[in-house]
Amino acid sequence: MYYKFFWDGDYMASFFVVGGNKINGEISIGGAKNAVLPILAACALVDGESIIKNVPNISDVLVAIDILRSLGFKVLHEKNTVVVSGKITNNTISKEYSSKMRSSITFLGAILGRTGEATCYFPGGCKLGERPIELHKKGFSKMGIEVIENDDKLICIGKPEAANIMLNFPSVGATQNILLASVYAKGITIITNAAKEPEIIDMANFLNICGAKIEGAGTETIIIKGVNKLEGGEYTVMPDRIIAGTYLAAAAITNGKIVLNNICVKDMQPITLQFKKMGVDIVTSKNMLIVNAGKSLTSVNVKTGTHPNFPTDMQAQIMAVLTQAKGTSQIEENIFEARDKHVTELVKMGANITSVLKGRHFFVTGPTKLKSTLVCAEDLRGGAALVIAALVAEGEMIVKGTEYIERGYEDIVRDLQLIGANIYKKED
Repeated sequence: MYYKFFWDGDYMASFFVVGGNKINGEISIGGAKNAVLPILAACALVDGESIIKNVPNISDVLVAIDILRSLGFKVLHEKNTVVVSGKITNNTISKEYSSKMRSSITFLGAILGRTGEATCYFPGGCKLGERPIELHKKGFSKMGIEVIENDDKLICIGKPEAANIMLNFPSVGATQNILLASVYAKGITIITNAAKEPEIIDMANFLNICGAKIEGAGTETIIIKGVNKLEGGEYTVMPDRIIAGTYLAAAAITNGKIVLNNICVKDMQPITLQFKKMGVDIVTSKNMLIVNAGKSLTSVNVKTGTHPNFPTDMQAQIMAVLTQAKGTSQIEENIFEARDKHVTELVKMGANITSVLKGRHFFVTGPTKLKSTLVCAEDLRGGAALVIAALVAEGEMIVKGTEYIERGYEDIVRDLQLIGANIYKKED
């Protein structure tokens, strides 16, 4: 499977992009990476058959499927549908799989709910800073679970008990893990200061279809009444708001036009609000965004935060666009302390970007003429930003580290070609 190659730092492919084409066309948005991964983890709680539709064919999904199989489940994967059946026969997530994906830790809650014992190694994924798991551990401890750190291994022992849990920070991962662990806990579990991201709602909706009793997902207080059993169910994953935002950014930076189908207008509002402030004309119609970026762009100030604030997963992409906006924009990163690896590469292309406060606060002055060069993606969203910037660079750009980008985009080359970009992929 192709995802195995880049984890040791080797780059196995490159994107070649010739700038100058305006984005113009129509595209349909597929299932959300940040929703499908916890939903696949939730399948471990279900008796019977879970049928998950609108699943993106990305490397992180392949890792999640491998984890399910390693736990004892039978998994069928065809096109954009995944069918999970069987039961847990192993309660340990191997070091190989733990190291490949941050979301591997989300399986802990589901495994604990079924077996009362779960082990994983410290999770990998994009290197965005410390990304501590203390909130996961504290939540489990509140539920009567003994949490043991043994070198690079996390061992959790104990059947989850209902509890009142106040999160110090509305962490998406901790909210998901505690929610999964509480589905079978006798009594009522209350999560306060919970994450409110749409992907939390999507996972709760899937679990409720299977027989869980979860209220308040999408608000700061989630209430879970324990049940004895979850039956199999069929569910369609929500559209990916970050992919939609990425292609919106591609249209904005090229002064192009695009129609985005199969989106949730409400979920997109924190993103579309900032692009409208930049001067991009955006019209909504049911599950559609009609984008016209024919005007010159103006500077804006952006602060990332938990939902409903501007998502950190769009910080790099909007930074790329702001290199072409008139004036000086400010970007404040409030989620990850190391989400800045794209900055050096954008500067290498000619962008005028300075950073202060240890890479937490950025000043982007534009418009600047970007030149073609070789750049390297070091994480998923930063890699997407480099591709977006390449759309307006003079000459042919080479973007290495495509394996990071393919963790979250099913086929970004296909999609961008469809809407007018001059881009192709070459294996090294």
